[in-house]
Amino acid sequence: MNKESKTLVAAILTATLWSAALHAETTDTINGVNINTVVVTGTRSATDVRYLPMTVTTVGRDQLTANERANILPTLMEQVPGLSVTSRGIMGYGVSTGAAGGLMIRGLSSGNGQVMVLIDGHPQYNGVYGHSIADSYQTLMAERVEVMRSPASLLYGSNAMGGVVNIVTRKMTTDGIHTTIKAGAGSYGTVQTEVSNQVRVDRFTSTAAAQYSRSDNHRSDMEFEQYGGYIKLNYELNKNWNIFCDLDLTHFNASNPGTVTQPKQENDQWITRGAASLVLENQHVKSNGALSIYDNFGRHKINDGYDTYGGTPQTDLFRSKDAVAGVSWWQSFHPFDGNHITIGADYQHIYGRAYYTDRQTNAQVTTPRRLMQSVHAHENEVAGYIDLRQDICTKFTIDAGIRYDHHSTAGGQWIPQAGVVFRPIATGEVKASLSKGFRNPNTREMYLYGTANSDSLHAECMISYELAWNQRLIDGLISYGINLFLIDGKNQIQTIAGRNVNSGEFLNRGIEANLTWNISPLLSVNTNHSYLHMHTPLVAAPKYKGFIGATLRNGAWTANIGLQQLCGLYTAVGPNEQMETFTLLGATVSYTLNQQARIWLKGDNLLAQQYEINAGYPMPKATFIAGINIDL
Repeated sequence: MNKESKTLVAAILTATLWSAALHAETTDTINGVNINTVVVTGTRSATDVRYLPMTVTTVGRDQLTANERANILPTLMEQVPGLSVTSRGIMGYGVSTGAAGGLMIRGLSSGNGQVMVLIDGHPQYNGVYGHSIADSYQTLMAERVEVMRSPASLLYGSNAMGGVVNIVTRKMTTDGIHTTIKAGAGSYGTVQTEVSNQVRVDRFTSTAAAQYSRSDNHRSDMEFEQYGGYIKLNYELNKNWNIFCDLDLTHFNASNPGTVTQPKQENDQWITRGAASLVLENQHVKSNGALSIYDNFGRHKINDGYDTYGGTPQTDLFRSKDAVAGVSWWQSFHPFDGNHITIGADYQHIYGRAYYTDRQTNAQVTTPRRLMQSVHAHENEVAGYIDLRQDICTKFTIDAGIRYDHHSTAGGQWIPQAGVVFRPIATGEVKASLSKGFRNPNTREMYLYGTANSDSLHAECMISYELAWNQRLIDGLISYGINLFLIDGKNQIQTIAGRNVNSGEFLNRGIEANLTWNISPLLSVNTNHSYLHMHTPLVAAPKYKGFIGATLRNGAWTANIGLQQLCGLYTAVGPNEQMETFTLLGATVSYTLNQQARIWLKGDNLLAQQYEINAGYPMPKATFIAGINIDL
């Protein structure tokens, strides 16, 4: 596709958004409330998002499963404006050098620990490197995903400075037993399978799921294999108290072939990640809250490999063990109509151990060429916060909160947040917010390798300013939103003269827009767009990202079609700056055979675009997977 065609596609996507909004009539939503407006992210307690000053996008299970993807991240990249994800193949993200799966929100990166992934509000990241592990976030566990695109440090502390991706886990809502079996296979030896079972009997509910997937991918020495499962047990003690526990466990083996200009051999990874929690919830007329204990843990074994041309095999393997364990308590009070007071406290223990072992004997070794001894670090973080929200008549809601967070090495931080919502009409609201985000230095930055600095590193921090307008039209059949934001950051941790120091500054600003139109019971469309300007460009952050998708239903047939464009995506910055622009077309078509069985066919990159997201890792051209789903 030439440059003129790509520009035309971008213009069409933008015109679709504005023309639909300009030709719509204004009425109230269905029964005054849109079912998609209730969220827990950004407030802890279930709240109508129209009363919150921050921006939260919800992606429901129907959207997460529409394109038969085993991982939630490709769907989030399509459905959430301002969010992008790096990739290198048809399946698998991997870790370490050459890995993909980095989440980017408004120019802030999960790879740098600036964007946090949560499971039911509990933080999920590697305790050594401080970043999320993308291959852990499987669709099988998710009822919905809520993405907050502004700082969430008030409620979730460090690593939530650029926003959070909160995976809300599944729960059976009706009595009975429901079992689903899914299996598919396609291009490059790709296989994905899943089985899940849900039960509800009286006050007991359970969800159990297991999956296996693999792919050779489109380059040699790029194999990926993963298996794991999820289980959740829930019991309603009485009408006011509920208890549940869950466990998510996954293991994957990934191979990194290196870049096309510098291929590698034996660059292999064996990764196990787990997350477990125990939660006691209460729900009263004037108060609700929860007390939870959680643990996110992992074991990594990595062979760094060697250059195909002229390299020699490694004699040792990198190993690490880590855990992010904690206790979280919050309680929300509603003493009178329109008033919400949430108080909470968090304790977190961050453990990380990194070392090398001899490849033949498994004995621990010191590796001078990496300037690293064995590292065994423990950090603690303790915090308390309060958030006040008050409705003033029917037009205004004000929100203000503050958190004090203390890290055992980086010290203390005060985290303020404030916002206001103005509802000039019943179907629309203006939101304005100011919030601070921060990230404490991680174990790698403080203790690992020759750049380590545990003496003088402080938390990164930023202030975010946001102004938004959201509206619902034609009895809620159309909804749209427009957001303006400015992010001013300082103390970014960088490596200067061989040492990690707080020296970086960044200034990001942009605009985002989204629209959903349920045209008829047979056809719905959605589109979103984002433009980002960074004072300091960052790899994998596109200047423009746009998506338009449609769902068409006709009898037993269902088709999901999506067109996504990225312009000005940096694959390299600095003197050798490189940018990519590409347009991706994907489609999934399914046919319902009967009440129990449905067959489907999915195609990605149907325009056969040549492009890279990770520099030196060309993405595959058109790929296909076909499969069957059985409901029992």
